[in-house]
Amino acid sequence: MPHLNFNRRDFIKTTSAAMAFTALGNFGFSYPLAAKPLKVGLIGTGWYGKNDLFRLIQVAPVDVVALCDVDSNILNAAGKLVSERQSSGKVPKLYGDYRKMLDKHDLDIVIIGTPDHWHALQCIDAVKAGAHVYVQKPISVDVVEGEAMVKAARKYDKVVQVGTQRKSTPHLIDVKKNIVEKGLLGKISHVEMCCYYHMRNNANPPLQPVPDFLDYEMWTGPAPLRPYDGLPHIRWWRAFMEYGNGITGDMCVHMLDTVRWMLGLGWPKRITSTGGIFVQKEAKSNIADTQSAIFEYDELNCIWQHRTWGTPADPDYPWSFTIYGDKGTLKGSTMRADFIPTEGDPIHFDVVYEKEKYPEDLTEERIELNAAPATRLHMLDFLKAIDNKTRPVADIEEGHISTASCILANISMELAGRPLIYDPEKRIVVDDPEATRMLQREYRKPWIHPTVDNV
Repeated sequence: MPHLNFNRRDFIKTTSAAMAFTALGNFGFSYPLAAKPLKVGLIGTGWYGKNDLFRLIQVAPVDVVALCDVDSNILNAAGKLVSERQSSGKVPKLYGDYRKMLDKHDLDIVIIGTPDHWHALQCIDAVKAGAHVYVQKPISVDVVEGEAMVKAARKYDKVVQVGTQRKSTPHLIDVKKNIVEKGLLGKISHVEMCCYYHMRNNANPPLQPVPDFLDYEMWTGPAPLRPYDGLPHIRWWRAFMEYGNGITGDMCVHMLDTVRWMLGLGWPKRITSTGGIFVQKEAKSNIADTQSAIFEYDELNCIWQHRTWGTPADPDYPWSFTIYGDKGTLKGSTMRADFIPTEGDPIHFDVVYEKEKYPEDLTEERIELNAAPATRLHMLDFLKAIDNKTRPVADIEEGHISTASCILANISMELAGRPLIYDPEKRIVVDDPEATRMLQREYRKPWIHPTVDNV
């Protein structure tokens, strides 16, 4: 059978980004260059914090006035990079405590690129200070934090966009429009999601003195204070449940969020998960190296599986989703998508790059070239929501549903695979007081855990 190919690279090369994505049925919004520059602050100047900031700089006239990080080396380097990237050439003001940054500046936008255990407090404080927020996923480390973040966004009437940018990924937008919404899959009754990347850090570094350029107390914040055994923010923190929610919280949240967006799904009716450390037992890391979870909907199960060992089930789709309908199957990832109908020709969708339009992408350290167009579109959608006073495509409430569902999967795993039914109105796990108590982690003093009653 012939293999159809939706390859839009040449189209993107010869058309402006705004026009191209309008033609693709996306946002149709480009930020006016004559607009007054938005005042921007970034909390967390590591890899992805800078990545998000640089994508915003590429699509809007912004004035990056302040940066914050607890590592002075990373902070100073980020200040220099930002001065080179923004048109004014100005070095932003540098801060080690985000609260001081929020106090000193009347910011229009705050980007949060810190580890997961900081997202809730920083997001809530930023909207209270009058800023719109772009916060990385997962939005929280426990369910109650997420509830409080949604409440704060609504109470202070601020736009909060979550960094689940698959919703702004060009080839996945095409897939949703041209395959899912046209009904080519037929009745959909099964979804599989997976991640088989060997991304679990299995090191055993020794204890060591805290370097003078790092405020480890502030880095830890409300989380438990682990004995210092190396720079935690160079991805070492992801090895520990103290600061995040393992690979399910890191990677499943993307795929579950994408599937919910594709299929118009809300809260799962029930969540069950099992797993643990089955293979990589030699490391300090306490996140699961193997986990399965079932997110149940009416006549539809969405199943997650990750392994940080072995080989992927499909080498072309090591981190992906597969949607099964009675008329065909749809596979999707950050790099590609394939529709395989029960009858007729398969259709292939390619990732979009914008290397010619944004040549600076090619020299940016650690950039994800395949994700850069998606993040730029995500920023444009964020700006459009601010401009129109509407909800963005990855609104904080949607981010909360996807994040909390993954957290509930981890709670189910911790409770030996007990099925959990979460009631988002009553904010409890139905008929399960033990699981309900696990919806809120204990904060380290003097930090106060946010709730819907104290934001």
